[in-house]
Order: sequence, then C-alpha cells, then structure tokens
Amino acid sequence: MSKLRPIRCLITAGPTREWLDPVRFITNPSSGKMGYAIAEAARDIGWAVELVSGPVALAAPDGVTREMVVTGEDMLSAVQQRFPACDVLIKTAAVCDMRPRQRDDHKVKKRDMAWTVEFEPTADILKTVAASKRADQLVVGFAAETQDVEAYARKKLTEKNLDFICANSVAVGGAFESDCNEILLIGVNGETSKLGPASKIEVARLLISHLADFLDLV
Repeated sequence: MSKLRPIRCLITAGPTREWLDPVRFITNPSSGKMGYAIAEAARDIGWAVELVSGPVALAAPDGVTREMVVTGEDMLSAVQQRFPACDVLIKTAAVCDMRPRQRDDHKVKKRDMAWTVEFEPTADILKTVAASKRADQLVVGFAAETQDVEAYARKKLTEKNLDFICANSVAVGGAFESDCNEILLIGVNGETSKLGPASKIEVARLLISHLADFLDLV
C-alpha cells in the first residue's frame, strides 16, 4: 500500500430490505452499530472512509462519506462502483439472502393477500465483488451465525475469496442490536485473533488496529 496517501476503506453496514409491496418488506435485526463503529475507528487512524449503509437509525460519522441504500441490489451497485478504488473492503452489512419473486406496485389489501410467498435468492455481494479482488486489495467479511460459528466462518472465508473473516454469534443474546460484540478474526493463512468481548467501539478499534498492522507487512 502506498504511504503517500491515506488507505481508502470501503465499509458496508446495517440491514437491507426486500419489498413485498410499497408498505411491507422482509429484513433482519441488524442495527448497523458494528459497521458504523468500524467506520469511526478507520477514520480515527487517518483512513479515508466510505460507508454504504442500509436503513438504520444512526447518524453519519463525522468525516465519513456515507451513501444510504435499501435493497441488496442497491447495495451491490454502490459497492461495485466504489470497490475498484478502495484498498480495504470491510463488509459488515447483513444483506437479506432472499427477496419475494413478485413485488406488487400497490399495497395489497388483507383480503387479497396470498399467504404463501415465493422467494428467489439475492446476489451474494461479498462473493461477487471479491471475485475481482486485486492482489493489492484486502477484503474482510463477517459471518453472523447462530451455531457452529467458527466452522461456517472458515467455509465462507475460502468460498468467497476473502483475506479475513470476522466470526460472530447472532444467537439470542448475541451481536444483533447489542452495543457489545465478540469476534474471532480468522485469516486466510489460518491465523486467528479473539477480539472482545467488549463494546462494539472497542472491538472496532481492535479490528482496525489488526488490519493496519497487517497492511504494514504487505
């Protein structure tokens, strides 16, 4: 990485929404707190930070360029536009894995509802983007799981062409909507680091410090 300019860091955060009709959607409990904390930590060490965020009730961090998106397709487009120019991608967003196959243009009345909904998969943003990763780019993913957290994380690390993955539990009492987190950071070469349990702000600082140290070595 060039020492003559700030590291350019792209971060995704929060949930996405997939619409059934203009007033109903499916989503998940992601608050965006982890991604926003990482954006602040990266900014604080002098990185130039861009944040692509799903719908959250959080203010844009000072000094961070933010784009708000809603659907997985919106987020994929925003990330693809920015990825070629970034040095580090950290994808914390909890993207809906599915969307209704049919989206109605108008609110469906209760009497007209179909009580069985057919879904189709959404794009795997991380896998799609990381497939074009250059040797000088670092890609970090998050694995939010309710069981066998480390095993699933290691599988995603290799399947999605990542450099690091942050394994964290979103079982009852886990990371979703909490102010605290505990991460197992796993590198593609097999190295591991436990970050937390601590506040998401502190975990974010530890993560960015680890990545900064790694970038100094490559």
